[in-house]
Amino acid sequence: MKVSQMLLALAAATVLVTGCAKQRAPAHDALEKIEKSLADVKTDAAKYAPDGLKGVETQYERLKASFEAKEYDNVLAGTPALEKAVGSLKDAVASGKAQARSALAAAKTEWEGLSADVSRQVESIQARIDELSKSKRLPWGIKKDEFEGSKSAFESMKTQWQEATDEYNKGDAIEASAKAKTAKGMGDQIYDQLKIKQT
Repeated sequence: MKVSQMLLALAAATVLVTGCAKQRAPAHDALEKIEKSLADVKTDAAKYAPDGLKGVETQYERLKASFEAKEYDNVLAGTPALEKAVGSLKDAVASGKAQARSALAAAKTEWEGLSADVSRQVESIQARIDELSKSKRLPWGIKKDEFEGSKSAFESMKTQWQEATDEYNKGDAIEASAKAKTAKGMGDQIYDQLKIKQT
């Protein structure tokens, strides 16, 4: 009786080990396939869908731990959901890229208008400052301290405009447009302070 029980237990263990061994290869292949698929999208995902990437990597590490613990059935059960998550991540990256292209195109168009406006402002303000600096008396409505403040603000505006131009030349039209908007806002204030007519 004891011998037969031992034989049964041994047979059951053998079947279990054999079953695990059979599951190891497909579990390994499934993980490897996902790893390659994830590697293809990882760099872009870090830029366009970082949160999604973090979630997928967490799922992958969980299944990897199951594989190392020889829980191959868990790996095989979890891979379909992970494959779906990687697919969703790829979709998110494609959407992020499309949005980035759209934003870049809009920024380039915006830059063209801002570039013309701010360049014109710089010329007009410089001409007005030169004119008032040569004048013996400042016109009505412009106080001396306001005039000095406007000259200082103009220097800051020119610095901001130069930074915007540098960003655009580096290829970052979005940052360039943001800085150009700031420069234009500064220019509008100086126009008011120096009583320059908008053209």
